[in-house]
Amino acid sequence: MSYIKLIEEDIKDKIRELGYAVEKIDMTVSNRPDLGDFQINDAMKLAKQYGENPRDIAMKIKEVLERDDRFKNINVAGPGFINISLSDRALIEFLNTLNLDVYNNIDKRDAKRIFMDYGGANIAKTLHVGHLRSANLGEALKRLARVLGNEVIADVHFGDIGRQSGMVISEIKRMHPDWKYFDESYDGDYDDDFTITSEDLGEIYPRANLASKEDEERMEEVRQITADLENGHRGYCALWEKIKAVSIAEIKNIYLKLNTNFDLWEGEMDCYPYIPEVIKKLKDCHLLRESEGALVIDVAEEEDNSPMPPLVVIKSNGATLYATRELATLYSRMKRFNPDEIWYLTDMRQGLYFEQVFRASKKANLVNSDTLLYYFGFGTMNGPDGKPFKTRDGDVMDLKTLISMVEEETTKRLNPNITDPRERKEIAEKIAIAALKYADFLPFRTTDYVFEPSKFADLEGKTGPYLLYSTIRMNSLLKKADTQIFASHKISDDSDRDIIINLLNLPNVINNAYEMKSLNEIAEYLYKLTSSYNKFYAEHRILTEEDEEVKSSWLTLTKVVKSTNEMLLDILGIEVPEKM
Repeated sequence: MSYIKLIEEDIKDKIRELGYAVEKIDMTVSNRPDLGDFQINDAMKLAKQYGENPRDIAMKIKEVLERDDRFKNINVAGPGFINISLSDRALIEFLNTLNLDVYNNIDKRDAKRIFMDYGGANIAKTLHVGHLRSANLGEALKRLARVLGNEVIADVHFGDIGRQSGMVISEIKRMHPDWKYFDESYDGDYDDDFTITSEDLGEIYPRANLASKEDEERMEEVRQITADLENGHRGYCALWEKIKAVSIAEIKNIYLKLNTNFDLWEGEMDCYPYIPEVIKKLKDCHLLRESEGALVIDVAEEEDNSPMPPLVVIKSNGATLYATRELATLYSRMKRFNPDEIWYLTDMRQGLYFEQVFRASKKANLVNSDTLLYYFGFGTMNGPDGKPFKTRDGDVMDLKTLISMVEEETTKRLNPNITDPRERKEIAEKIAIAALKYADFLPFRTTDYVFEPSKFADLEGKTGPYLLYSTIRMNSLLKKADTQIFASHKISDDSDRDIIINLLNLPNVINNAYEMKSLNEIAEYLYKLTSSYNKFYAEHRILTEEDEEVKSSWLTLTKVVKSTNEMLLDILGIEVPEKM
């Protein structure tokens, strides 16, 4: 239990001893530091509940709290706002608990098993900037959920079947018509033919996509190949598996750069064994009805304020759709993992679709009645023109190009004393990823934002590189001190006191981030904490301080802020290099 939570529990017990049945106490950081560090507003709630004057209740609480030497400067403002400051003894005690382990400042939650679906990369297609936020937000929320005590299973959920598979195979068939994959009479192994690289795939899909749009016969061929692939065509299936292997290896490399990892690397095709059982369940529940030759599920409810179209499950030609595979995937996950919650992270445009899928899955009992299904949408990353980030030619920018662009900016800012080319590249790439990720986390999850490489790669201001540089400097200071840090003994002035108050508020920030499924509060908190420490650093000569107790306290504070930064940056999936 965090120190602030422990204090809140103690205050709750004291109020209950006064005869008031309070459920929860919230100490919020005061926006009037001249009145106190924190404010407690529960007297107003209790006044409504008990029909008493809120100020009278607040005064009773004040008298009780004044007997506790952890508190000072307790005062009542307005109709019953209780302002409270913590004594130096309490602040030092708190700081020393963090000196032992900064994770003591995390309040664990009741553990749940959570299944997360994010990433959404498409096989044989290049990862582009549209995939960035899913990877960044999903990875950070996964790490946050785990830090809070949950068991999390994360799946990349590849788009590994559909129109793009038919397009790519049709293009390769034109490139290599003599390959055995296209010989209907061939019944041997396919090990010798395949020579396609990830670079080739980056060109094949766009070429096939353009050709299919311009030629209806070509598009019909694509549809047929896609259907044959789904129906188990031996040559196409063997070829597609080779394509998948090359594509997945490339996708994994890019995710590795982004510090994004998955427990499962599954795709839509992995649900195929479950589709017949799901269709049977839908029929047994009498949920399917015919509409223009297709089979659909009605998911509209009386309380809907806007149209809710039915979910199409089987096309008029008998083929399955993305939604069919989504339902089968949900069913598969329930059977294999039995999660308490399932989270989906995609862009905001898919909200209606997921609502349809969730309703259909509940109506068909594909998931447990008490399993919670969540869709968390996010906004887009835009260029300086306010439109989705693109290349100069107007194409959607791929992620490798974007990373290289930001890396070019961060390389300009590296310490010239780092001369080894390989080391410079590794550090520049880590800083570039930090710049990209931090910019992604600053706005609220659903908000679109403008990304400017030169701005977010800067070492000054609210940027990832600023946080890295500051944290590296703290680490360097501690190494130069060359002494074991045992404990803090003194609060010297308001600047170190402000830092400790910021640290006390971290559990609230973490909790809010988890509740809102957005990392913006953590991103803002990191900047605020780091800036408050940098102000302290500029005002104090830590290494040359002659008072050993004061010096030890300042070094303890430095260590705790550094460790807190590293903990939060790790939650955000940002790696701190040793130097920059």
